[in-house]
Amino acid sequence: MGWIDYAYWIALLPLIGFVLELFIGKYTWKQGGIFANLTILGSTIISIGTLIEVLGGARIDVSVPWFYQGIVVGYMIDPLAIVMLCMVSFVSLMIHIYALGYMEEDPDKSRYFAETSLFTCGMLGLVLSNNLLQLFIFWELVGLCSYLLIGFWWYKPEAAAAGKKAFLTTRVGDVLFLLGIILLYYNVSHLPEPLTFRYIFSLEVLEAIPPTHLTAIALLFLGGAVGKSSQFPLHVWIPDAMEGPTTVSALIHAATMVTAGIYLVARTYPIFIASPGALVIVAVLGGFTALFAATLGLVVNDIKRVLAYSTISQLGYMLCMLGVGSIVGAFAVGYSLFHLISHAFFKALLFLCSGVVLHGLADTRDLREMGGLLRRMPITAVTMLIGALSLSGFPLTAGFFSKDRIIETAYEYGVATGDYLPWIFILLAALLTAIYTFRLWFMAFTGEPRSYLAEHAHEGSKIMTAPLIVLAAFALGFGILQSRFYEFVGANFDAHLIGELAHLGGYHLHHGGEVPLIIMILPAICAIGGIAIAAGIWYNNRVDLSRYISKSNPIYRLLWNKYYLDYIFKDLIAERFFGFVALLAEAFDRCIIDGIVNGISRAIIAIGSGLKRIQTGVVETYATAVVIGVVILILLIGGVL
Repeated sequence: MGWIDYAYWIALLPLIGFVLELFIGKYTWKQGGIFANLTILGSTIISIGTLIEVLGGARIDVSVPWFYQGIVVGYMIDPLAIVMLCMVSFVSLMIHIYALGYMEEDPDKSRYFAETSLFTCGMLGLVLSNNLLQLFIFWELVGLCSYLLIGFWWYKPEAAAAGKKAFLTTRVGDVLFLLGIILLYYNVSHLPEPLTFRYIFSLEVLEAIPPTHLTAIALLFLGGAVGKSSQFPLHVWIPDAMEGPTTVSALIHAATMVTAGIYLVARTYPIFIASPGALVIVAVLGGFTALFAATLGLVVNDIKRVLAYSTISQLGYMLCMLGVGSIVGAFAVGYSLFHLISHAFFKALLFLCSGVVLHGLADTRDLREMGGLLRRMPITAVTMLIGALSLSGFPLTAGFFSKDRIIETAYEYGVATGDYLPWIFILLAALLTAIYTFRLWFMAFTGEPRSYLAEHAHEGSKIMTAPLIVLAAFALGFGILQSRFYEFVGANFDAHLIGELAHLGGYHLHHGGEVPLIIMILPAICAIGGIAIAAGIWYNNRVDLSRYISKSNPIYRLLWNKYYLDYIFKDLIAERFFGFVALLAEAFDRCIIDGIVNGISRAIIAIGSGLKRIQTGVVETYATAVVIGVVILILLIGGVL
């Protein structure tokens, strides 16, 4: 037996860590964190051991019958699952080690580590799942943990409100995902295990499902992904989620939660590529979200919220890749997952670096109160520079290789289909990403300190800076695995089946021609050009933009107010919807509930009034009634009546 036979422990170990941290964590070294770190270290070791075996050709798919015939619980390991498991466990381990220093002074840190262990367990269990019902259960667990962790500092009104907002917004996507599962079950209930991937993903099964049903299922699954991965228009929860601890932000944005939606689309890609028109919507929605979120990152002054908008934008890239991937088949999954994993490295790095900045500036998040931190926290500054370069797609970083492939494929998609819109969206987003990312870095680390706190800032402890160095190495060097990764994940994702399903969905695989050199170097030009623009304005605070752009400028106000989407959702939709529901409830209470209660009382009064008339007090009347009753009784006994 090898590592792969014990792969279920990858999710079970953090669950054990959750129980131990919850009940005895506060009595251990540093009052919490030791069990969480040890169990997630164990998950990482098993994941790496399993990866080595999967590289050698090992696969496993185990199912055990559950409470109802055809419904099973199990786990599966294939290339797609194992690369996700390695990323989630490793990045989570780095964040948990860092949190030993970051949460050191928090009196409730044993609860924190218990909840982050359960969060990690939920994501690992989701990836291990070999059927949609089990995946949905872990999907909900991840959502619950995000609510608990975003609102971890429950005594802060902003944190409590942010947790509720995240929970309710993502519930919209969850309902859509559940409806998709129900519709799929309706169409495949005749199978031995109707919701298990190995039974669903076959040409015979998907061919038998009506095309309209297939498209509806794919779009409902997309709705689930939009909620979880904070895509437009369900992205509104993620900036507010920054009210939780910075380590929670890193965990949500890099290793768990938001990556779950992309994984769902990748795992169910056979359904998407067999669905007429579904991938076109995926491509346009992903590309639009990438550009939309990038514009918002230009005006935000909260260091964590800038990174939050960058997450929305980069997830849009991944979704767009899966959409335009209709021309490259199974390799679309490999291209998208490569960016997901490289993004996990540099986004975890960026958030943890921002955590060191907050730690050194007494939780100040406003970039306008920073400046000059390069001299005061050099390790954080350099590692964050590496993360910023990778996020911007600077040549030879991990982000460059992963993002460049997506932009190039989007161009090929335009050549093949005539639809260049996704390519235009993500190319413009690449330029804006470099601008707002280096706006953040230059404002925070260059120039003179702009506040007393910045002047007296200090570097983080070794337990906080060590994970930064490790993640920076991956943010720089992960790109060298590009070709091997595409071959491992893409070519092993049943390319023959995907090709047949593409024909079923009306898509035509395009093996590509020669991409013009200018198109190939455009992403690098956007990255370098964006950095140059940012340097020209914000390096050493060179240009005072307030002299040129008034806050009353309509474009600035539109971006500052986030396109007024919060107002639309909260004031125009939510309040009016709940007001309408309140009116219905009031009408139901008045007409139905009160009607039943009052009707019963009126009926009893009417019966009493009727009986009252019989009580005349005249003996002859009573005698007549008795005689009539006796006669009726005799007739009944005699069988006459």
